[in-house]
Amino acid sequence: MKLSLAEARALAITAQGLAGPREAPKTDRRAVRALVEKLGVVQIDSVNVLVRSHYLPAFSRLGAYDRAHLDALAHRAPRALFEYWGHEASLLPVALHPLLRWRMDRAAHHAWKHVRKVAHEQPDFVKQVLALVRDKGPIAASEIDLGARSRKGWWEWGDAKSAIEWLFWSGQVTSAARRGFERLYDLPERVLPAAVFNAPTPGEAEAHELLVEQSARAMGVATEVDLRDYYRLPVADARAAVKALVERGVLEPVTVEGWTKPAYRHRSAKPAKIDRARGALLSPFDSMIWARDRTERLFDMKFRLEIYTPEHKRIHGYYVLPFLLGDRLVARVDLKADRKASTLRVNAAHAEAHASHPKVAAALAEELSRMARWLELDKVAVERRGDLAQRLGRSSRSLV
Repeated sequence: MKLSLAEARALAITAQGLAGPREAPKTDRRAVRALVEKLGVVQIDSVNVLVRSHYLPAFSRLGAYDRAHLDALAHRAPRALFEYWGHEASLLPVALHPLLRWRMDRAAHHAWKHVRKVAHEQPDFVKQVLALVRDKGPIAASEIDLGARSRKGWWEWGDAKSAIEWLFWSGQVTSAARRGFERLYDLPERVLPAAVFNAPTPGEAEAHELLVEQSARAMGVATEVDLRDYYRLPVADARAAVKALVERGVLEPVTVEGWTKPAYRHRSAKPAKIDRARGALLSPFDSMIWARDRTERLFDMKFRLEIYTPEHKRIHGYYVLPFLLGDRLVARVDLKADRKASTLRVNAAHAEAHASHPKVAAALAEELSRMARWLELDKVAVERRGDLAQRLGRSSRSLV
C-alpha cells in the first residue's frame, strides 16, 4: 500500500488526537484519562519556564482543562496512571505496568551507571533504603538520612538518591505523589490498584508486541525505528515484535511518499477530517514531535531542543513550541510564563518557509490568548525577535 505524505500526516495527527475539535470547556477527568490512554505515554520533564511539560499535551488536544485532573489520575486512589521509564520519565496508564516489568527486571543492565553502581557495590545499603520506604513511605529522597551526602550539581547524587532510583528503576518502589516536583516514593503494592499489582507478568516477547502495537495505534503510521523509539525498546526485541505483528495482520507494511525506509500502518488507523483552522501549540516533549527525524519526515520541520545550547548559538530560543495549524507545522514560538507580571511572554516567533504569515499570525495569536487564560495570565507580550514577531504582535494586541 502506498500513502501520500498528506495521507501519512492525516493518519499521524488523527492517532495523536489532534485532528478534530477540542472538547467542551468543562473537560472532565474521564476525558483526560481517555487521552492519556490513547497516547499511551506522556513525558515528564523538570523544565518549568512555561508550565511542566506533562500538562501541555492535554491542553493541546482538549483545550483549557483543569490540571488537577491529571494530578488526581496520577496521585490519588484509584490510580489511573503511574510513573516509570516509558519514553523517558513518563506518566503511563496503569494497565501498562505488567508490560514494563521486563524493563524492571533488566535494570541491572539498563539503568544509569551510577544507579547500577550503588546496587552492585552496596546491596545491604539498598536494602536499608527499601526498609525505610516500607516503614516511612511515602518519602522523598531528600528525607532519607542514610549514606554519603550528595555534592552540589544536578547529577551529583548521594548514595540515598542513587539507591532510591535503583529501587524505582527495578520496580521495587514507585512514585506515590510529588511535592512540588520532588517524587515521594512508596511500595507499589500500596500505590497501584490491586488488580494491576497482582496481574500476571507476560513473557517478554508478548510484552514487546503489545507495546509496539500501542505505539502503532498512537502514531498511526511509523517506521520500525519510530515504533521502537516510542517506548525506547531494544532493537532486536522491537524488530521481532514488528515482524510478529505483521504476520498476524496487526501491522500493515506501507510505503510513504518521500520516506526512504519501510513503514507500518496499524490496522485500525483511519484518518479523520482535519480541521484546517484548528491550532495547537505542542510541548517540545509532546509525543507528536519527540522523534525529531519523524517530525522532519512528516512536516518538513527540523526541530531541535535548544535548552542546552549556549544562548548565543540558539536559533529559535530556549523553550520553543512548534505550532500545528491544520495538518502542517507552520511556526515556532519561544515562550515563558512571567508569573510576577502575569504575562505570557513570546520571546521569539518564527514562521516556516511555506506558511502564510497573516493567516498563521492570526491563528497563533488566538492560541496564545487561549494558553494565557488557561495559565491564568492577564496578557500576551510579543518581543520583536523572529520573522513572525511583528505581525504576531499586532494580531495579539486585541486579545486576552
